Amino acid sequence: MCRIIRRSLEIACLFVCGLSANLWPVEALADPATEILRIPASRIRNPELKSQVMDFRSGIGPDEAATIALYSNPALRAIRDRRGLAVAQLIQARILPNVVVSYGRDYVTGGNTAGATTAYNFTAGWEFSALVPFLPKQTAARKNLGSVDLDIAWQEWQMAENARTAVYRVVALDAQVARAREGNRGLQESTNAMRQAVDAHEKTVLELAAVESASQDSRATMLALEQDSERQQLGLNKILGVESEMKVRLRDGLTLPTHLDFPDEHDLLSNIESRRLDLLGLRQGYASQDAVVRAAILAQFPKMSVAFVRAKDNTDVQSTGFSVAVDVPIFDRNQGVIATERATRQRLLDEYNQRVFEARSDIATAMADIRSLDRQVAAAAEALPVLERLLNSAQTAMEQRNVDVLSYYTARNNLLQKRIQMIKLQEQLLEAHTALEIASGRYLPTNKVLQPR
Repeated sequence: MCRIIRRSLEIACLFVCGLSANLWPVEALADPATEILRIPASRIRNPELKSQVMDFRSGIGPDEAATIALYSNPALRAIRDRRGLAVAQLIQARILPNVVVSYGRDYVTGGNTAGATTAYNFTAGWEFSALVPFLPKQTAARKNLGSVDLDIAWQEWQMAENARTAVYRVVALDAQVARAREGNRGLQESTNAMRQAVDAHEKTVLELAAVESASQDSRATMLALEQDSERQQLGLNKILGVESEMKVRLRDGLTLPTHLDFPDEHDLLSNIESRRLDLLGLRQGYASQDAVVRAAILAQFPKMSVAFVRAKDNTDVQSTGFSVAVDVPIFDRNQGVIATERATRQRLLDEYNQRVFEARSDIATAMADIRSLDRQVAAAAEALPVLERLLNSAQTAMEQRNVDVLSYYTARNNLLQKRIQMIKLQEQLLEAHTALEIASGRYLPTNKVLQPR
């Protein structure tokens, strides 16, 4: 009996070796150098990483907002819950099938019962073919856990960048609202003064209409900006995970830059595959799916189980033996599962290549936007003194009655719009810089320009 069992196991091993010899994995992606996905912060020896002290009484800045969002944003909590599912899948992949035990009794109920006894049958069996794809399934689950960890880190990185961007927008809109209120306040004072002058017959009704029209336009601009500012403040609260009625105070002295320096484009493009967390996650996902394909191929091995049998018949004859059950793969050779997993692996490979291409394209686009916005901000800064001199000249000419009042208020409105446009361009410059950070997967030190003056 032992020789028969040993012979069966030898045949099974030869079959497994034959299957393994015909496995041709697609080594399209190199294994990423990220074997350790989670390490204690104390082991990170980076002089650029400093402790961050937050004093909410003095307000928060972009980096503080990013830190708060990582801790309190509800969306990130839901995303992190995916890791628990991946851990559960890894635990399940390490579990072998249970031993199947059966026991039966046959009672004598009629016929020639002389000398007959109650028969029984005891069987203890185990499906040992589950060992064939056991290791590939563990590898797939372990790689999938690494992919989930990296994807969570990528989502956290994007959330931190979104929190910084939300602070930039609030600062920019507050500056625009301040400019609009200043302009509207001046026009209201001019309107009141013009009404008094018309009542005193010193100004014409046409001049009053011009001032009132400019005042109404300025008020409409101010109200629209106030609405945008309130909406953006609510958006900041949402990202930070705080209630909408809470007023998040920003640190005093935050200013928008007029120029940003950025690193060399070649430096940003080099090694982007090993730097961006989403690309590393896709590589881990591809490795996981490759292991799934291996497991599906090994699952072609016929299901086999061996059992120990102990029995006694009605004549009181006892027997001990074994049984082997083999699932003969005539029709179902797991070909459908193999085709599905291979197609999934190819989809992951194509998605990875697409993501790499998009990352390089996004870097080039962000760099071009920064260059263009740098020039636009510089042009707007050069235009402001010209418009200020034009406004002063128009005011002097209006006082000397050498130009109509409509020309003066047109020049005044042009100056206000140019100042607001300047702030919007500065905001777009910072947003382009944030887009460059996300596309390159690197925290660029130029974000530190948004500091207290």
